[in-house]
Amino acid sequence: MTALTKGVHHVGLTVANLEASAQFFTGLLGWHEVKRNPDYPAIFVSDGYIMLTLWDAKVDAPLAFDRKANVGLHHLALQVETLSQLEALHQQLVDAGVNIEFGPELVKAGPAKHMMCYEPSGIRIEFFCAGVAN
Repeated sequence: MTALTKGVHHVGLTVANLEASAQFFTGLLGWHEVKRNPDYPAIFVSDGYIMLTLWDAKVDAPLAFDRKANVGLHHLALQVETLSQLEALHQQLVDAGVNIEFGPELVKAGPAKHMMCYEPSGIRIEFFCAGVAN
C-alpha cells in the first residue's frame, strides 16, 4: 500500500512561556518567525524544513509533561548536518544557559551523535547528526 501522507507539515506544541520558547528557536537556533496569532495566542516558527506552532498554555500553572508516565510527545528530534555543527550548537546552548540533559555523544556505536536539551517550556529537544564530518 502506498502511504497516504507525505511527511510532516508542522508540529504543534503547547508551551508554558510562549515568547521564551519562540526565542529559543529564533534567537538560538536561527529559525524565522512565520507569523503570530495574538488571539489564540500562537507563534509559528520554521527552519525552512519544518514548521512548529507554539501555542500558549491556557492556564497560569500548566502541568509539566512526564515522558515516563504520560502519553504524548517524548521529544522533538531535529537534524544537524555535521558533527562540528553539533559541537558548536552544544557550546552555544551551554553559553546561553539552556538546560542540557546530555551533550553530544555517540548513538550506539556511531558514527551518528546526538544531544538532548530542554527548551524554556520544558519540552525535550534532541539534536541528531548522522555522523558526517565537518
